[in-house]
Amino acid sequence: MKSFEENYFKQLKFPSEIISTLRAIGEYKGKQELYIRQSPDILEKLLESAIVESTESSNRIEGIIAQHNRIEAIVKANAKPKVRPEQEIAGYRDVLNLIHQSHEDIPVLENVILQFHSMLYRYTDIPSGSWKKWDNEIVDKYPDGTRVLKFKPVAAFETPEYMNKLISLYKDYSENEYNDPLVLIPLFVFDFLCIHPFKDGNGRISRLLTLLLLYQKGYKVGKYISIERIIEQSKSSYYDALESSSKEWHQSQHDIFPWFNYFYGVLIAAYKEFESRVGSFKGKGSKTEQVKSAIDRFIKPFSISDLEKNCPNVTRDMIRKILRQLRDENKIKSSGIGRNAKWEKNRVIDV
Repeated sequence: MKSFEENYFKQLKFPSEIISTLRAIGEYKGKQELYIRQSPDILEKLLESAIVESTESSNRIEGIIAQHNRIEAIVKANAKPKVRPEQEIAGYRDVLNLIHQSHEDIPVLENVILQFHSMLYRYTDIPSGSWKKWDNEIVDKYPDGTRVLKFKPVAAFETPEYMNKLISLYKDYSENEYNDPLVLIPLFVFDFLCIHPFKDGNGRISRLLTLLLLYQKGYKVGKYISIERIIEQSKSSYYDALESSSKEWHQSQHDIFPWFNYFYGVLIAAYKEFESRVGSFKGKGSKTEQVKSAIDRFIKPFSISDLEKNCPNVTRDMIRKILRQLRDENKIKSSGIGRNAKWEKNRVIDV
């Protein structure tokens, strides 16, 4: 909330290096749409992998660890969690899936953030879904038992007011088309972490909110590449950036640029990996697989035109041939004729 105060926000002056980085991210975003249209079968593989990696890494950053095969079973097959770490991992999976499936319809509101927190702990008996009741501190703990205060978050009694202001200011600034989302999103996440509104789970909720906000502004790389894994791999830099930028936050005299540099570095790394991994898959998926994958993603009835938009490198004749084949296999059915014909799935399409 301090980063959005008018005197602070309007005085931000971006060095040329960050402006260049923002332009580079914008260029990656433009190419992202091309990949999404042309490589849907490849992206399905990346999505499946990213969900597992994100769930595992975001929890492991907080010391919540389970065997990889159990995490895969929990994430992919909704296996029932057996122990406390698995319960929290299952909760993260649920919030992550909700964001992937419904990000366009999820408003940034206090109740939504509280719901995310409640879902995170839904399989445990830990009280959740409410702001912290007691003050908390961010400390370093040493082997000899020494504790060193790193940052003092907002007091518990002030937290509801601060969160209300943060959400309100983010909304107000977002409605101004001249404010770049790539400035507003890291500011929101950073102020959220400085408020530290929950007794526990703040880091994980902040990473879920990062994904949601990026999604809503068209930066979809976090769907296919695990941003949480990149953060885990650069965990030391993550904490250093938070520590550097949080100094004098309460007085609105903080230097946000260490955090900006870190945040943009993560996004650049994600986009570079995205392009690299899509490139490595190129040529491995047939046009039939592309069409089948597109059909499997449709929830409502679809037309041939819908498939052409999702598979721009597949001809209409090829699409019709694949539709007939799937119809004969009783996997899809049609209603209507000619241009008004609509298709829908009878069951999951094998790809």
